[in-house]
This record gives sequence, structure tokens and C-alpha cells, in this order.
Amino acid sequence: MNSAAMLNAYPDSMGGTLADIATLLERKEMKGAFRSFYILPSVFTTDLDRGFSVISYDLDRNLSTPEDLDRLRALGMDLKLDFILNHLSVQSPQFQDMLRNGEKSEYRDFFINWNTFWEGRGRMTEEGYIQPDEKYIQDMFFRKPGLPILMVQFPDGKEVPYWNTFYQEVKTDPVTGKRSYLGQMDVNIQSPLVWQYYEEVLDKLAGYGASIVRLDAFGYASKLPGRRNFMNEPETWEILERIRQMAEKRGLTLLPEIHAAYSEGSYATLAEKGFMTYDFFLPGLLIDAIENHDPQYLVKWAREQKERNIRCVNMLGCHDGIPMLDLKGLVPDERIQGLIDLIVRRGGLIKNLHGKKNMYYQVNATYFSALNCEESKLLLARALQLFMPGKPQVWYLDLFAGKNDLDAVARSGEAGHKEINRTNLSVGEMEKRMNLPVVQDQLKLLKIRNSCRAFDFDAHLTVEAPDAHTIVLIWEYEGEKASLKADLLTGAFHVAAEGENGKVTFEQN
Repeated sequence: MNSAAMLNAYPDSMGGTLADIATLLERKEMKGAFRSFYILPSVFTTDLDRGFSVISYDLDRNLSTPEDLDRLRALGMDLKLDFILNHLSVQSPQFQDMLRNGEKSEYRDFFINWNTFWEGRGRMTEEGYIQPDEKYIQDMFFRKPGLPILMVQFPDGKEVPYWNTFYQEVKTDPVTGKRSYLGQMDVNIQSPLVWQYYEEVLDKLAGYGASIVRLDAFGYASKLPGRRNFMNEPETWEILERIRQMAEKRGLTLLPEIHAAYSEGSYATLAEKGFMTYDFFLPGLLIDAIENHDPQYLVKWAREQKERNIRCVNMLGCHDGIPMLDLKGLVPDERIQGLIDLIVRRGGLIKNLHGKKNMYYQVNATYFSALNCEESKLLLARALQLFMPGKPQVWYLDLFAGKNDLDAVARSGEAGHKEINRTNLSVGEMEKRMNLPVVQDQLKLLKIRNSCRAFDFDAHLTVEAPDAHTIVLIWEYEGEKASLKADLLTGAFHVAAEGENGKVTFEQN
């Protein structure tokens, strides 16, 4: 797997289809800027959560075709694709088979029968589900109020509760009494059919040209009575290891996705066990460094990554919010709160954890808006990202200097806060934005990085802080060298790279 920059977008983010994105990447201005592409899971057949409720891993032909993937591979692009480990859509063939056939379905144990799981550990309620004894659920991690249950009506009229961690919606026809469902149903990790399904999914992703597979919601897969049922240990690691062995046979690298405070050390545990990890600290660290003109926490994190051999994918923005919970333990709490307040003043929206106001999780905003829509700050943040350890992932809207889309939030209703940073750009809009200096300069920096081998995962990194507001990052590998010197007080920086094609420089004054 290469360490070069990676584009990140939905298949309909840039023009409307994956074909439009391929056409954009074939343009002279874009060639050489990216060598990987993280396509979000709406590229598959999905129904909810902008792709994270998978019906099947077949391509959605309204958005993408095998020919589109061929065009991306012809550009030398490898792919990062999602594997949602914990759940499937209620519209999936497996769940629909269970709805049709009930107890006779071969998939009745593919999902988690709540009553079977809790048998002997609680009391049966009038509604037909077991209420577990308090001692079994007092430490259980819940994503939503109440027990995570969807009552499923079998063909014989029997009501059966199934485990449902995330979204659900049930509608009943007033005439026929027949139910229809939307939702994401947890799969039963104890079922051999689930593991057979996992094999089939990995085969499909490898066939699409994936090199990295992002494991979404993997921390919820292990479930045991009386446990937290999020990141159960050691079971979660055993599951990951089993999947890694399956992935390695197909030439795939796993990227487990987990948000946790720095103080919990989950990032280090993943690295120690040989997994790549997400650098969810960097987005907040860069805003902190730029706005406070202070590189101390950025320097600390860069040095730790190299010392502990932490291999990661890093980013500025992404399809989700700007992480804040993750910084706890790395940056003082009052400083984190200051960042949250600053981004909110600039139009960001707070996403609290489980509705609790005293538990910050993330702030939804475009990265450009979080930096007060100052082009010099966005360019400085991009340069620093490209010189920090890891494989840089670039959110398409950051590349095009997108601003907070509050109209999209208003159109999307109560749960639409994430749409603030998901504006779909038309071909015409991209044409206009390609002429912006901040877009052209980002592309120049990306091409410099991708053309220099000094950024190899095994390269040597020197991190210096010659004074209170300056950071210097120097990469060296097999005779090639790249350096960045940035003044966080003025926003000025200088980039120099030496490789097979000679020396190239970039400067912001």
C-alpha cells in the first residue's frame, strides 16, 4: 500500500456520478494529485445513512459501474472501501428472507434474536421481549434511549425481538396491518453464515480494486451478556484478527474505525496489534495550532507517531464531523472547549454524545469554515497535514474550499446536521472552483508530496520547534528529502522537496 494522498468523496459528490469523478481526475490539473480514492459506501446498494445501511455490496448502477472503476484503476488509483461489520439493512436479502419465512428461514440466526441472547437473564415483558436484569445491562453502552430492539413480525403473526443498535423505523398499513421496516440490523457474530457472508464481501471488495478496507462499527460486533458490548475485550481483538487473516489472503489492508479519547489509548492498542489507525486527533490539533499560533501538541503527536511506529490515515475534514472527544487527554479540556466554541461561532453545529451537553463528541462544519474561511489558513493546514505522519486523506469539499451549507441542514430535518459538510458539487461549480488560487495551490502541494519518495511509511522524520510558534518537519528516505517550515504566528510557510525530478519548492508569505 502506498503512502500517497487519497481523495475522499461520495460517488455523487462531484458531478453526480462516479463517471463524473473519473472525468475530473483525468484532467491535466488533477493528474498526479491523488493515487488513492476512498469512495463512501453509497457506491453500493444502500438505503439509509448516506450509504452506511448496506442492502448488498453490489454497485448502485445509478451512481457507479464497473467501467467507472476501470477508469480509476487506469489512472493508477487504488481504492479504499467500507465494510460495515456490525449491521445490514432490513432491506438486505438475508433479513427479507427472514421476514418471508420466519422460523423456517435459514437466516433466522443471521441476526441476533434478543430473547435467545438474554434467555435466563431477565423477565419476559408483556410486549414479548426479555427485560434483562439490571446487573447485566448496568454497564452496557447504548447508542440511543431504551433497549436496542426491533420487534419483527413473522409470517405467522409472532412478534420476535431482534437486536438493533442503530436506526429503525416501522410503519403499519392501516388496511392490511402489514408492517414495513427501515433500519440497520445487527448481525450475529456467532453464526457461521455471518462469517461466510464476511468472506463474500471481502471477495467483492478485492474485486473492485480495494487496497484498504475501512471497518465501520466494528466495535459493536462482539456482544456478550453482562458486558459493555462496545469494544468487548479480548473478543473484539479476536474478531479483528480473524478478519485480518481473511483480508490478507486477498491483499487487503484493514483500517478499523474507532473514535475514542486519546487518554484511552485505543489508537496505540491498534498500532501495537499491527493495524493501521485513523488519526482523528489531527483535525483538531491543526485548528488548535493555527488559531493559538502554538505547535506544542502537534509536535508531541508527530514525534509519538514515529516513535511508536503508528501507521495511519490522516485528514482535515471528512463525511462526519470534526472530532473533539478524541483530543481529551492530549489537549487540555479548557482548550478543547475553546476550539468547540470558536467553530460554533463560525457556524458549526455541536454533536453531543447521547444528547448529554457535558460530553463533547464532534462539531459539524466544513474545515474551511472552521478556519473562518481564510484561504491562507486552509493552505497552511493542508501543508501541515501533508507533512504529518500518515497517508493523507482529502475531503473533496475541503479541496474546493467549501463553506458551511446551512440550507442543506435545514432541508434535512432534525438529524441533518452532517449535511453542513456534504454539499454535492455540480460539474459547472467544480469548473469555477478549479480556478481559485486556494484550489490550485492545494493541488500543487499534493503533487509535490506524491512525487517525492521521502514520505514513505518507513521514512525518517525529524520534528523541530525552534521557537514558540514555529514548526519544522523534515522527511528523508533513500536519498530523497522534503521539508516544511511553518510560522504559525504569521501563517507563512516554505516547502522544499528533492527527488528524482530535481528540487521543487512552494511558499506562502
